[in-house]
Amino acid sequence: MTGLILGLLVTPLVMLLGTTSAYADDEGDTPAAASCLPKPDEVGCISGTLGSRADPIADADVTLTKPDGTTETQTTGDDGKFSFTITEDGEYLVGVDPETLPDGFEVRPPPANLRGPDGELKVQATVGGLRAANLEIRSADYDPSTSNWEEISQSGFNGLRLGLLLALASVGLSLIYGTTGLSNFAHAEQVTLGGMLAYLFVNQQGMPLLVGGLLVLVLCGFTGWFQDRVLWQPLRRRGLGLTQMMIVTIGLSLAIQYGYQFFVGSRTVRVIVDNPTVTSFGPITTTNQSLAAMVISAVVLAGVGFALLRTRIGRATRAVSDNPALAQASGIDTDKVIRLVWTVAMALAGLSGILYALVTNGIKWDTGLQILLLLFAAVTLGGLGTAFGALVGSLVIGFVVEMSPLLPFVPGDFKYAAALLILIVVLLVRPQGLLGKAQRVG
Repeated sequence: MTGLILGLLVTPLVMLLGTTSAYADDEGDTPAAASCLPKPDEVGCISGTLGSRADPIADADVTLTKPDGTTETQTTGDDGKFSFTITEDGEYLVGVDPETLPDGFEVRPPPANLRGPDGELKVQATVGGLRAANLEIRSADYDPSTSNWEEISQSGFNGLRLGLLLALASVGLSLIYGTTGLSNFAHAEQVTLGGMLAYLFVNQQGMPLLVGGLLVLVLCGFTGWFQDRVLWQPLRRRGLGLTQMMIVTIGLSLAIQYGYQFFVGSRTVRVIVDNPTVTSFGPITTTNQSLAAMVISAVVLAGVGFALLRTRIGRATRAVSDNPALAQASGIDTDKVIRLVWTVAMALAGLSGILYALVTNGIKWDTGLQILLLLFAAVTLGGLGTAFGALVGSLVIGFVVEMSPLLPFVPGDFKYAAALLILIVVLLVRPQGLLGKAQRVG
């Protein structure tokens, strides 16, 4: 039965087997300076542009320090672009010789969590991928007194964006737990599925983003309906315990992950190849794709909240979440409610995957695994089984993840750990979560 569900989830990805030859195009335009083209399992690229498209900085020496300590230097062309070819995974350092910059200009130091020992930019690159090295050039008379405010504003904005994207997935995860008591460890794989299917339909099949996105939502919602119909409902009727069912979700999660890796590979795939348009609001710089993703997330979450509070099916869902036995005795078809919850939850996770792929400029086989703990942290922090608690918890986790690297005692690599530490501290004070109800145990 599990194999049947796995087949349903990954069957659309079989079409990707014939698309590996187009991989270099998936990663976007490659800087012409070094004609670097990433190739799966062979070479990767680290690319960037000094200055802007309107005012590029030419004849500047950019140095790449490799994991083994060796260096390579390139001189930017008239378009200000540079591109290095790499042959091994690891952390690279990218810096600019200040003596080669035009008079009156300097390189802005990277954030603390991305700063090398001599002020270089840290870039974690992999073979087969294309990583951007965003070196910002600014006027030498720049007043650094405003840099802290800029970093706080930018990190706060990024935290809000991450929180909204996490909320799309965590609200569904919380509803599933509330109505069934099941902790679904395979939920994050639906986020990956949404991004992968969007890549298939929009990038590979050439569908418009809106049409492809709607099709992804329908397919992801159907996988939720199908899972409950052929797997979870029979297991519930057989009286299988929640612990055993949770183990099934772990196995399903691992199987789906390896399915992605088999059909798509370990590379990062992009939904839209074109470079996004950048927009600035005072100290905040973002892309139009990020703004659109935040608006869509907010509208959808508001719609889910309205449905839970104001519609008949929403009240039935809350009744099943509060007391399934009493809800069934009151005439509510709990199986239909649970199946609807699974359908909506998986559609929301798929939407989160589409938007996440657009915002982060790509998605890969383990994207869901990377955010799984954040989803559970958001659900637990907000209060198990409460959709609105999941929303609040997601926003808190998003802000903590993005803003914790600004603290001098929190290394950038520990930003996820900082979010989980906040979870532990809050639960010590309020075990039921921020919006959860206190319950007697024992």
